[in-house]
Amino acid sequence: MAFAGILSEADITAALAACQAADSFKYKDFFAKVGLTAKSPEDIKKAFAIIDQDKSGFIEEDELKLFLQNFSASARALTDAETKVFLKAGDSDGDGMIGADEFAALVKG
Repeated sequence: MAFAGILSEADITAALAACQAADSFKYKDFFAKVGLTAKSPEDIKKAFAIIDQDKSGFIEEDELKLFLQNFSASARALTDAETKVFLKAGDSDGDGMIGADEFAALVKG
């Protein structure tokens, strides 16, 4: 698992279970349930690096759509509506992507 050493398997399982249904994903609830909000800035940066699949330094919309699959390969993709809400919440500079600092602010927000 990519998040080994950062997040607990039990927390990941519980967080994914809470948003199994389409349009049930709420990023604030997910970050809290998975334990990310309580993590250090360094651990949040590590999580960002895992989610930034193409290593561009940004999380783009297509990477956000598959966000949950970073936590479990069997997790669902986010719906278009969930993806847009997530992107809008995290993209504070309006460039259509979430950078590392924006991600950290979103997690801690």
